[in-house]
Amino acid sequence: MRDEEEATDGPTDPRVHPEESPGFGVDPDGLEDIEVDRDVTIGEATPRELQATDIRPVADDSVEEKIRALAEGDVVERRRVALALGEESASEGLLDALVGVGLTDDDADVRQFAVESLGNLGGERAGVAAVETLGDENPWVRAEALVALDRIDREAFESHIEAALEDDHHAVRRNAAVSLFKLRGEDTLDILLEQSRDESERVREWAAHLLAGVDDDRAEARLTELASDDAEPAVVRSTAARSLEADPGKFRRQFTGGTEQDSAQRPGESRLNRRPDL
Repeated sequence: MRDEEEATDGPTDPRVHPEESPGFGVDPDGLEDIEVDRDVTIGEATPRELQATDIRPVADDSVEEKIRALAEGDVVERRRVALALGEESASEGLLDALVGVGLTDDDADVRQFAVESLGNLGGERAGVAAVETLGDENPWVRAEALVALDRIDREAFESHIEAALEDDHHAVRRNAAVSLFKLRGEDTLDILLEQSRDESERVREWAAHLLAGVDDDRAEARLTELASDDAEPAVVRSTAARSLEADPGKFRRQFTGGTEQDSAQRPGESRLNRRPDL
């Protein structure tokens, strides 16, 4: 049975502990006094757009109908079927659609869902397409491409995953480190020590979390430093403190590589990467 206290699928979502959230206990005079520093984006979306990851409306459609919608539908239809096609049996026509249509769509979410589906389907062609998608202009698409490569064959694509550690976006760097930890275990120590000093608190948080699986004096020393550094956000300090209490071997055996959304995953959400709250 998994030890729930170790939270081995990812750092505890700060929403679980409201007292650790930025601004807790503060009574701002107005919206201008509220500081948001965890890459939160406030935008506008219709209810229909928010339901684009629900593939139930197209569950009974044929593969041909879904492929047609991927090419001709509106943006919500294209997002939905891009995800739904990942639930089908792989075929040449289906892969042609995801690679030739889904990954070239003008909408970044369609491309992200298309590469997610390729990761679900697997195979050599899906892997090659996911590698090419690591060059996408949108960081969330690149991050999802890493998820796909991790799922298809992280060992075969190890060099591409490692190269993504140098990406300019935190979600991509984080996903690369998670995949490499699953592949190399304690041999990721140097990578995690470097990421524990990353400019992004989300990367530092995940580095602190993964260091729980490394039985090494340098890991313990860095976690101790992070846990006691008042300049660090509370979520990084608390993650480091929990990692210090974890058993490294048990952590590695239980770690599956999910993120903070694993326990409340919505249809179409990836285990390694989703945009909200990162």
